[in-house]
Amino acid sequence: MKAAHDAGFRSIALSAVWERGGTADAALGPLRRAVKAAVANEIEPVLLVYQLSSNTPVDPAGRSAFATFAAELAQRLPDVRTVIVGNEPNLNLFWMPQFAPDESDAAASAYEQLLAESYDSLKKVDSDLKVVGGALAPRGSDDANASRQTHSPTQFIVDLGRAYRASGRDRPLMDAFSLHVYGESPRVPPTLRHPNTTSLGIADYPKLVRLLGQAFDGTAQPGSRLPVLYAEYGVETTIPPDKAAAYTGHEVIQPVDPTTQAHYYADAIRLARRQPTVKGIYIFHVVDETKLEGLQSGVRYADGTPKPSLEGVRRASLGP
Repeated sequence: MKAAHDAGFRSIALSAVWERGGTADAALGPLRRAVKAAVANEIEPVLLVYQLSSNTPVDPAGRSAFATFAAELAQRLPDVRTVIVGNEPNLNLFWMPQFAPDESDAAASAYEQLLAESYDSLKKVDSDLKVVGGALAPRGSDDANASRQTHSPTQFIVDLGRAYRASGRDRPLMDAFSLHVYGESPRVPPTLRHPNTTSLGIADYPKLVRLLGQAFDGTAQPGSRLPVLYAEYGVETTIPPDKAAAYTGHEVIQPVDPTTQAHYYADAIRLARRQPTVKGIYIFHVVDETKLEGLQSGVRYADGTPKPSLEGVRRASLGP
């Protein structure tokens, strides 16, 4: 947490993975320690509650158990004021099924029910808790016949709005909307727009606002004025020879040099700052993962020493 604070980070997401039969008690110990450390370092702890696809809560009992799990954690972690419900439900890694047998949407409509129930449970704990929905991956195929079934964020937002309207719900689903804004590869700058595809990135902000408006404006759920969090963004770097001993395995993508990462992170923060409804952008990670097959997107190398991006992120986080 001190490393995060020194990099200019003022908020951090803490994961709580729900499984059928799991309890809040089992997850509470590590979360309490992390929340305490965050608060001690003047960092806002944000709780991210999600599941893997093998535990997708698509049935009433599952939705109730998930919502109860989230609410109990929020109640017992009073320093947590923001809860993100779900993680990339438009990908089959985290949500199944994505499509119904007739190839129509299944994921967004089922996620809408989970988000609604979680919202209500969390608001019963504290009406001032901020409940964040979406947490969508930036790309997807929208192909029901693909070997890996996924939805694009564009289509998922449309389907989510359609499900909400069909439900007849007379209160909101969420207080803010979350999107993960990774580029197609580390070499893609945050300034790249996707006007002719279903992908969404930081530079596609007008497109995102338009989609949220089409989905929700005119209902009890705010749409085009809904606050937005870019809850994950990362750019992987190459590893200098003198840092190689801190890593294991083999790289599986083409990362950029650390200086390019620094430019991309600073550009991403400045771009997000100019977007009126965007309330924050989260860099994933603070420190690199040690396995090269994972993410080397931190502002510090795996041995804890800073990359060039650390100072750039710190400066960009403090001003225009």
